Amino acid sequence: MAHWTQLDAAPIPGGGTLKLLQRGESEFSITLGHNELMNSRLRGSEEALATLAAERLGKRPRPRFLIGGLGMGFTLRAALAVLPADAEISVAELIPQVVAWARGPLAPIFAGCLDDPRVSIREADVASLIRAGKAGYDAILLDVDNGPDGLMVAANDRLYDFAGLAAAKSALRKGGVLAIWSAGPDRSFTERLRMSGFSVEEKKVRANASGGGARHVVWLATAAAADRDWSPPESAPSRRGPRRR
Repeated sequence: MAHWTQLDAAPIPGGGTLKLLQRGESEFSITLGHNELMNSRLRGSEEALATLAAERLGKRPRPRFLIGGLGMGFTLRAALAVLPADAEISVAELIPQVVAWARGPLAPIFAGCLDDPRVSIREADVASLIRAGKAGYDAILLDVDNGPDGLMVAANDRLYDFAGLAAAKSALRKGGVLAIWSAGPDRSFTERLRMSGFSVEEKKVRANASGGGARHVVWLATAAAADRDWSPPESAPSRRGPRRR
């Protein structure tokens, strides 16, 4: 079997390094330390993050999506495949090199989707865009970590605590959906979503588009309009440690 070759590396705010690896002609991997964050052969659950959210929303005029984390573009491409021509999709990517990889060595995987007129790439912290997006999105899709525990950037924890969930709910339009990818289940986070006033469905999805591979989790959380003024508790339940994806 061919060995992995490192193509590039990118520092992460707060410490740590992302590495882009290639094996053979067409397999790519992005790693953080000993954790593989994504692999070009495993796209099923990332695609499900978009398709499940779109199904939950149903047909809406000019739907606005915010995707947190560009990755290898699987969630973005899946969203483009199911959303109408008048949709608007903003993708927040904190690390500029990830965007450069998408236009460079990973360009065959992205297949020109960054040039779709529905897409805008924001080199920004998705948490900042959420806080600024009052009732601005029909769906917020988060795949910035291995789950709700801030593995890649410790500051990402603020996306998943009570204050972060309150901000996400405020940024959603009536009946909007917050969809979150995770490498595995987390009962305390499911409960936190419910305590934050969301109606929650936890979907188990396979890593491979063909239906094989590891079982990942996508939370689909919907907030009723009557819950929009909910205030977060002073403290949140504790989180588990990092998981390998």
